Amino acid sequence: MQISRTPRTGAPASSEWITGGAFIDELATPAGPSRTQVDSVRFEPGARTRWHHHPLGQVLVVTDGTALVQRRGGSVETIRTGDSVRIEAGEWHWHGATPDGEMTHLAIEELPEDGRTAEFGDAVTDAEYGVEYTGEADTTTAEAEPPMSRVIVLDQKLPEPLATHRVEIRRITIAPGYAAGLHVHNGPVFGSIETGSAVYQIEGEAAVALGPGDVFHEPEGVRIARFDAQQDGVTFLGYFLLADGVNAELVFPNQD
Repeated sequence: MQISRTPRTGAPASSEWITGGAFIDELATPAGPSRTQVDSVRFEPGARTRWHHHPLGQVLVVTDGTALVQRRGGSVETIRTGDSVRIEAGEWHWHGATPDGEMTHLAIEELPEDGRTAEFGDAVTDAEYGVEYTGEADTTTAEAEPPMSRVIVLDQKLPEPLATHRVEIRRITIAPGYAAGLHVHNGPVFGSIETGSAVYQIEGEAAVALGPGDVFHEPEGVRIARFDAQQDGVTFLGYFLLADGVNAELVFPNQD
């Protein structure tokens, strides 16, 4: 048995996985046969993690304040002191404080035998962070939402002029956990995620996590190393730019 009575102030969390300020107290670290890790994490107002997932999942228990948590494809949920949430293995998510108050939670997880840790993706944008939060923050001075908005989500330059005579749009669904495999398109393809999530990677570049609303570009003739549906599967619209008399083709080359 080991008892610690030292007042805890916490070590600053790395900016590699947090937006804003957060402080971590390690309450239990894997030792001997145990692979359980327990941290107490205090978030300053507005602070939140990046999108990430854990190899074997995680349990969060709010010990002070109000927290926001969201899984990929789901709505932003509010959890309060005493509430807990179980995050499944491999489930992309984020969590953090509300815009107007500090929050502290326990983060409990079992680490795998191979030493893998959480994988982090993109930062949670201000739009993602606030889009569905309806907590108790003072909104009396907030400006009304405009009746229409236009946002450029992708401005992709093509390597050379393309004679596009038609655009073929496909709704494509990939089953949970299924990997599309290495492939090449005979023309540029643009995509927009509707539901679920996927890991996308052009060969030789870093992998990125895609969720609802995210867009991507698969260049003509370039090897796409990964388009792997996650546990919730993925559905997206694919826009195939085609010249006259050309049909969209997908080639699966032999992997070296």
